[in-house]
Amino acid sequence: MAEQNQGAVSADGKLKTTLEVDISGLEAQRSKAADESLPVVTEHCIAVKDGTISYTACTGRLPLLSDTGEVEARVFFVAYSRTDAGPSEDRPLIFSFNGGPGSSSVWLHLGAVGPKRVLMQADGQMPPPPFRLEDNPLTWLEDADLVFIDPVGTGYSRPEKADDGKKYWGLKGDIASVGQFITRYLTKYNRWSSPLFLVGESYGTTRAAGLAGYLIEHGVAFNGIMLVSSILQFQTAQFHTGNDLPYVLFLPTYTATAWYHGKLGPEYQADLEKTLGEVETWALGDYSRALAAGDALSVEATAEIAKQLARFTGLTEKYVLDSNLRIQIFRFCKELLRDQRRTVGRLDSRFKGIDGSIVTDGIEFDPSMAAIRPPYTATFNDYVRRQLGYETDLTYHILGGGIKTPWEWDSNNSYVETGDALRAGMARNPHMKLFVASGYYDLATPYFATDYTLTHLGLDEELRSNITTARYAAGHMMYIDVAELERLKRDVAEFIRTTLDEHRGN
Repeated sequence: MAEQNQGAVSADGKLKTTLEVDISGLEAQRSKAADESLPVVTEHCIAVKDGTISYTACTGRLPLLSDTGEVEARVFFVAYSRTDAGPSEDRPLIFSFNGGPGSSSVWLHLGAVGPKRVLMQADGQMPPPPFRLEDNPLTWLEDADLVFIDPVGTGYSRPEKADDGKKYWGLKGDIASVGQFITRYLTKYNRWSSPLFLVGESYGTTRAAGLAGYLIEHGVAFNGIMLVSSILQFQTAQFHTGNDLPYVLFLPTYTATAWYHGKLGPEYQADLEKTLGEVETWALGDYSRALAAGDALSVEATAEIAKQLARFTGLTEKYVLDSNLRIQIFRFCKELLRDQRRTVGRLDSRFKGIDGSIVTDGIEFDPSMAAIRPPYTATFNDYVRRQLGYETDLTYHILGGGIKTPWEWDSNNSYVETGDALRAGMARNPHMKLFVASGYYDLATPYFATDYTLTHLGLDEELRSNITTARYAAGHMMYIDVAELERLKRDVAEFIRTTLDEHRGN
């Protein structure tokens, strides 16, 4: 018993009691927790096409405050600022995030926008482990300073109390919290006078559109917003009984996928752009009218629609008829290459998967997600510690795991949408420009659904010219394909340049 009560010896040789040891340990833990919230600043340089960029990386967690000033959550961020391009207040600033909901910012961060990039195969397929980062000479840091935001419950971002996260895990709470982060960052780092841009991917586009309307009411006006693989109107992607819109809007991507895998007839296999133009016209015309007719469609008309739908999808007429002319996404992913005992991906339908059984109705896993998640997870966890110098025992939630309650969609028994918030933001800030990037092989947020949403925003005619769109020969994360990464970089750089030139009157 005497040995158990001895405690420990302090630096001056005195015996410390067990209570003193416990208190000192708690103080050390508190000190460590406080230190994790302090930003770590490191200096770097990178070679780009036109020379070398010098920059700092600031890594830390910024507190979100209640109305009474109490810390309610801490948001993890990585900010890159050039040190060789004049005063910071004159440089454009881009806030970047991904989607989910529940995804960290790692995909845009280490895939396209940041100064480091995950080394994948040229077409985006997973390389053999161990995985590596490489310098990204196509970084958007060449054109603007960058801030990558992990919303609460993603990355290292956490509510201050474990049971306080619910207020952040919903459409409105998420937008409000990211909006608070942006305004607090502008204040803390003296960037209120900088030209401001947003880039969001996937559900991050839902958030970005919402922020355009939310922040203009809080005094923040953006010069431009970049939407990568957009979804602003969820009715376009929900395969619900009575909602035929997704069957129409997914069809061109089904066609592009079948074309990529050589499943179309020779008349459609020769020229993808020409084929897609024909499909889009047919989808909004004959196909939409046939689906609208429902059970009243005649047997003869049903057979004719089934025949053409089979031609455009690479599926058999029988399968199309058995599906009542309505091809649900995961059934398509399973059926297209069933004869090869392969599936196709949702995020990128160029990717093939191998399921345990070929007779099931849907896919066992998404081969495109399976290809990218391990490399991005491993490289970020190494990068943040080894090169950015940020140490923490927290788990970095790449995608999922940190959202502890069901997401509150705040949809009032209707489909979620933030397109109207975007319209409102553009009406209140008519100088704001919009760049929208879509992938041909994206079955998560199909390009034709994005086109449909943009043409149904109800924008005034004067504002429609503020929108620029681009399509890429890849999937949801078009930047994992090296050739499309280069195109995306050129397009975004031109968008930023022309936006700023117009605002400066050049």
